[in-house]
Amino acid sequence: MHLPRPRRARAARFAPLALLLAASSACHDSSSGGGSAQTSTFDASTATAWFAELTAVIDVEGLNPPEASRRIGYASVAFYEALVRGMPDHNSLVGQLNGLSALPEPPAGRIHWPEAANAAVADVLAGLFATASAPTLTAIADHEALVEASFTDIDAATIDRSKQFGEDLAVAILDWAADDGYAQWNDCAFTPPTGDGLWVPTPPAFVASPLEPCWGNLRPFVLLFGAECAPLPHPAFSRTAGSAFAVEAQEVYDTVNNLTTEQQDIALFWADGGGSLTPPGHWVSITGEVVTDLDVALDVAAEAYARVGLAVADAFISCWEIKFTYHLLRPITYIRDAAGPINDPAWTSFITTPPFAEFSSGHSTQSGAAAFVLTDLFGAVPFTDDTHAGAGLAARSFDSFDEAADEAAISRLYGGIHYRSAIERGLEQGRCIGQVILQNVEFRKE
Repeated sequence: MHLPRPRRARAARFAPLALLLAASSACHDSSSGGGSAQTSTFDASTATAWFAELTAVIDVEGLNPPEASRRIGYASVAFYEALVRGMPDHNSLVGQLNGLSALPEPPAGRIHWPEAANAAVADVLAGLFATASAPTLTAIADHEALVEASFTDIDAATIDRSKQFGEDLAVAILDWAADDGYAQWNDCAFTPPTGDGLWVPTPPAFVASPLEPCWGNLRPFVLLFGAECAPLPHPAFSRTAGSAFAVEAQEVYDTVNNLTTEQQDIALFWADGGGSLTPPGHWVSITGEVVTDLDVALDVAAEAYARVGLAVADAFISCWEIKFTYHLLRPITYIRDAAGPINDPAWTSFITTPPFAEFSSGHSTQSGAAAFVLTDLFGAVPFTDDTHAGAGLAARSFDSFDEAADEAAISRLYGGIHYRSAIERGLEQGRCIGQVILQNVEFRKE
């Protein structure tokens, strides 16, 4: 495990939609008094509504986890930056994130910060989802209009001024995003290496090309490079019974063959596979649940989403850099190998094995990172996660974010798709990423 680097030198320096928005419009507005009301005088409903909309769009569009994490990252920064000038105890992220050297300042006059954030995140999502389906683009535009319409007690000039600031900010955020290497590295041409212990296509689909093999080359938000938090390596590949590698494979085999009902529930609850809000979207959902339960103001909610956005975005860049360094084969390949010590050609994983290399675990890495930054903000708060209530999966309760991250990680052993080393070292990798973020991004002024 690489230790987090010292702090870099930087510039000066934390219900149903209709009901949520109705509550928001009842809060203080920026058109009263002598200036703009601070962000902390508004409730969090604009934030929770928008990030719920984002996870819904991710689900509808069927994004893969790296793609989802990138959109979450940029949306969260846009939302935070549209509000931060109304947050006197917080810092802008300008000069603190890689490549983010400048953003426009708000114009003179009163600003309604929720409308600025509404316009900014809507335009950023429209840009990031530019090739999405027409219904998705319409949904984003309709959501923006619905939020704006809820601000019934704000004068038109203030709304127009605030909206223009948000739109200008979105242009700058999208320009920044355009330089992160996505255009070059997304879905790159790739020929997997061959040899003992290396990844090969897995059943049932046997997808020949692994998912997003060059994602680790994208510019991180905070990490200096993808492998900055590289974990210790996995045990050396071996087909010898009793070797460290064979023991880990045997654990996967025995676990899946003897799953309890509770273990099956855990594996399914955290699966977040194709056609879902994805693993990073799941942590966005958790953030919304906690923001709502704690009844925090809009400034704290914006910080919470920004922390999670940075954490999951950098986690997927980091994890994918490691995956495509080791190219480790999946348990199903090892277990079915006729030359291996288990040799069960009919065995299958409980959760469908995803089409990319095994080490390290993406669930573990991003969960460790998200839990770390949320714990730093809120502490070890208990919460109930009902992310999948609409899908018939019972809610699960946790005493802390770390407990949830640990369960998300071990769910991949129960699913039969990761060895223990990928799970445990992925969690370490994620917590390192969270620590690097907090060492190098100062949300709050001292």
